[in-house]
Amino acid sequence: MRLLVATDAWRPQINGVVRSIEQMIAHAADFDAEIVLLTPLDFRSLPMPTYPEIRLALARPRAVARKIAELAPTHIHIATEGPIGIATRRICLAHDFAYTTSYHTRFPEYVSARAPVPERWVYRAIRRFHNAGRGIMVATDSLEAELVKRGFRNVLRWGRGVDTTLFRPRASRVVDAPGPIFLYVGRVAVEKNLEAFLKLDLPGTKVIVGDGPARPDLERRYRDARFIGAHTGEALAEVYASADVFVFPSLTDTFGIVLLEALASGLPIAAYPVTGPLDVVGTSGCGVLDHDLRKAALAALEIPRDRCRAYGETFTWHESARQFFGNIRAAAGDEPVVDLARLAGAR
Repeated sequence: MRLLVATDAWRPQINGVVRSIEQMIAHAADFDAEIVLLTPLDFRSLPMPTYPEIRLALARPRAVARKIAELAPTHIHIATEGPIGIATRRICLAHDFAYTTSYHTRFPEYVSARAPVPERWVYRAIRRFHNAGRGIMVATDSLEAELVKRGFRNVLRWGRGVDTTLFRPRASRVVDAPGPIFLYVGRVAVEKNLEAFLKLDLPGTKVIVGDGPARPDLERRYRDARFIGAHTGEALAEVYASADVFVFPSLTDTFGIVLLEALASGLPIAAYPVTGPLDVVGTSGCGVLDHDLRKAALAALEIPRDRCRAYGETFTWHESARQFFGNIRAAAGDEPVVDLARLAGAR
């Protein structure tokens, strides 16, 4: 299998979509597969309004068709619903190429949080986008049930993993701040509901790792919190290990890879009882889910760190990749589904 992954989210962005694709690339050979990419780096792009850190590719269908022909894939997976995903879907439908998609973010809720557009309108468009494919991959039971209820078809499971060698408990702490340390890792943007965490009356220190359009305003208004910017790799893992509780205030994430990174680092979770935390934490005893986020954060301090670490070790990227490539083959078959001869006219 030579799989083309078409994605509007790619480096230098730091998010769950990018991390998931990177891990599928790293594990592809284990499943007799190879991944080639179609990303914003292949096209001219413009900053997204209200969120300039994200670039929107000027991906015209003809140019996308040429890129697909050059990359010569046997299978196609569309990871995002942006310009690249839309153009790739158009090419697939025009040439009768089978493809799969994935649902990483609650796009309708994100749009409604930034513009006066009803969620039901966006869901209608997103449903059409995904239902034309052979299967839509989702990370959790609760998200699958919700999308099926909304009329999405051919829903497939694709769980996530964590690098338990990198993210682990450590003896030393790199964050020099009064404890207990309540940590958030992720984009600093309105859809993450970060203010629900920042306004809590908690002992110790709130530490925010990440960047985004809401950071200047939140940093100005919540001077008791420490905003330390985006961290990756070893530096990020050291910060996780320096904290006492991981607070996840989002109400719209579909999963939250950061939850797995926190657990592998020995951190208990405090979150709302919504999709993502409900599926990851569940009945593990490794977090407290409550509509009162302050109550959850304080109660999570009592959870043993070794319990969280042991549970975090059950999530592996190898198993995630097995599901991912298995879904591709189950949806499209082992035989090549991309007939490059049909794209000859696009060159």
